[in-house]
Amino acid sequence: MLARPPRTSLSLLARWARYNSEQVTAGPIPTEPSSSVQGEGGEEAPIVLTEPDVAAMVIPGRGLYPPIKIPRTHSIPSAEVHFRSHHHYFLDLFAHFAGHAASALGIPSSRPVPLPTQRSMWTVIRGPFVHKKSQENFERRVHKRVIKAWDADPEVVDRWVKYLRKHQMPGVGIRVTRWERAPLGIGQQILDHATSQVRPHTKAAEVKELADKIVEQELLAAGEADESSIKPFTLKKS
Repeated sequence: MLARPPRTSLSLLARWARYNSEQVTAGPIPTEPSSSVQGEGGEEAPIVLTEPDVAAMVIPGRGLYPPIKIPRTHSIPSAEVHFRSHHHYFLDLFAHFAGHAASALGIPSSRPVPLPTQRSMWTVIRGPFVHKKSQENFERRVHKRVIKAWDADPEVVDRWVKYLRKHQMPGVGIRVTRWERAPLGIGQQILDHATSQVRPHTKAAEVKELADKIVEQELLAAGEADESSIKPFTLKKS
């Protein structure tokens, strides 16, 4: 039996860490600092904080905040991570952890997207004798979440998945779908491999001669079989 999940949510814990800290003022994590850099045209361009910058800052309760969203460059999908669990609290907590891990590795990922809950019900009798007419209902719910990653190297995705499996929360299942890109010129390589398996220098006359020879051998074998099956018929005088 698993322990009952606490009623305190992530938002309440983040609020407590924000108002009970002396080093960080009240308010969410800033995405743009107060300082700015002067551009070429004389306009001030704001500096956007990255994951290493935020990781270097002293922010109590930083893991309770949503992870920093890394922008996509080419929008090429690289992996999909599905999470399943019977307890939605542990599922949301581990999906939040997976999002922070992807952001720390520099993987552009989406927020945890909830999928339809799978619901199963069973009805069984309470007993075979006295309580035969009494029935009891049982229900099982499987909650699902998915996180999609884009524009990531296969080695980085593999490191992310290994990190999640190493720190996998009990009661939460993981299923990973990956997309790998084939190198340039793969079509020509497949064509060369296919043509190497056949005999491209065979002439049509040689093929026809070989086919006629096979047909002649088959007909000869069929004629010999017919002759051996026919037996001479003789009459006997009584």
